[in-house]
Amino acid sequence: MQTPQFDSGGKTLEEFQPDEEQSTLSRPAEDKDISLARTFGGRSLLREILETALLTAILFLILNTTTARFQVRGSSMEPTLHNEQYLVISKVTYWVHPPERGDIIVFQPPNNPDEDYIKRVVGLPGEQVEIRDGAIWVDGDFLEETYIANSTPYSGAWSLGEKEFFVLGDNRGNSSDSHSWGLLPQKNIIGKAWLCYWPPEDWGIVTHHNFSKSAEQ
Repeated sequence: MQTPQFDSGGKTLEEFQPDEEQSTLSRPAEDKDISLARTFGGRSLLREILETALLTAILFLILNTTTARFQVRGSSMEPTLHNEQYLVISKVTYWVHPPERGDIIVFQPPNNPDEDYIKRVVGLPGEQVEIRDGAIWVDGDFLEETYIANSTPYSGAWSLGEKEFFVLGDNRGNSSDSHSWGLLPQKNIIGKAWLCYWPPEDWGIVTHHNFSKSAEQ
């Protein structure tokens, strides 16, 4: 009896053996990727929290370095500013240039450095300020003030030295200012009133009087 013959296509027995590499089972690569993603995903969340906290701290530091908050107390700046208004004060402005006439500034008065006052700049360093007949004269020239409701009810004369300013409240009959406690050193100035943010109906940029433009007109 003859052994059945099969056509092997010319292949040997070894060629019919299964490929060990092909038949070996391996763990899917996705499992490792998922594990790594979870690990790094957790680290990313923590990193985002830390970065957000750091950014918040930096912004807070910048805001407190360049600005200040101030509450108006009393009526000394009527009719321009009112009691209980809240303002943002710019400290940066006077890093660039000194205060100008007409600026509304926040400062610590030399006679009471623990308090913050808000007044308007009237006299600049080196000038002669005189108050007479209800009006202000600077170096002999009449100072036209359109922002006050009443005339100035007192008189006097002051000579300003280097880095000294003469400040007055807009409500001349009810204000503690340079006419009563003297000249203001520049080093006592905190900044320039910039924005009123409370109450909501008063929200807006604080208006300053530009005397240079008034002179040109």
